[in-house]
Amino acid sequence: MTIGNRAPGDGGIGNRGVVRADGRRPADLRPIEITLGVQKWAEGSALIRFGDTQVLCAATIEDRVPPHLRGKGTGWVTGTYEMLPRATAERSERESAKGKVGGRTHEIQRLVGRSLRGVVDMARLGERTVTVDCDVIVADGGTRTASITGGYVALAAALMTYGMERHLIGHVAAVSVGIIDGVKYLDLDYSEDSRAEVDFNVVGTDAGAYVELQGTAEGKPFDRASLDELLDLANAGLAQLFAAQAAALATVRR
Repeated sequence: MTIGNRAPGDGGIGNRGVVRADGRRPADLRPIEITLGVQKWAEGSALIRFGDTQVLCAATIEDRVPPHLRGKGTGWVTGTYEMLPRATAERSERESAKGKVGGRTHEIQRLVGRSLRGVVDMARLGERTVTVDCDVIVADGGTRTASITGGYVALAAALMTYGMERHLIGHVAAVSVGIIDGVKYLDLDYSEDSRAEVDFNVVGTDAGAYVELQGTAEGKPFDRASLDELLDLANAGLAQLFAAQAAALATVRR
């Protein structure tokens, strides 16, 4: 399914009339498309597109838990993240060929896992592990936010398909916001992210809580008022992503 992707407002005072390179206004998401069931053998899978960025997410349910959880009657949710060699303009080496996972990849994997665990009742899950693998097919900015948003859909689809929907206690999604030339933008693509003065990744739940806020000023520091405006912009984008997730999951056969 695809959503239209225009958030309320204009991304901040003074942004009226600003048009981005792809035709969006500052407060617009890129076109979001979520396709379920793209991997035959996975318990749940989804291909998510944020504009040109594409991430394949697959959820696996196993009747085991990490050693430190054995015998405790609780479950575990974890995630992996990898960028395929030609996801970018130039070929990148597979990290498996290098023999180790890079720092950025490790950071994103931990973020995906934390985000998904925040909306699953581990005690009710029992001694099971759900692994959500996120593979970036095309990278054009926002690969971690797409991984979290699509990863949730794959996770939820798996639990719903196998009669464990009650273990879900909320939705989680993620979106980027930033400031470029003093203008506040929602859902930055690579060309925008690479020149942003301020760049934030916002991971939130449909209950209005946050799992993580990652923000950096690359040049001039930002003030509290700018932070509040960026969070308002992110919240508007998250609301649209929750609606897109719900629409996609409405097609899952229970």
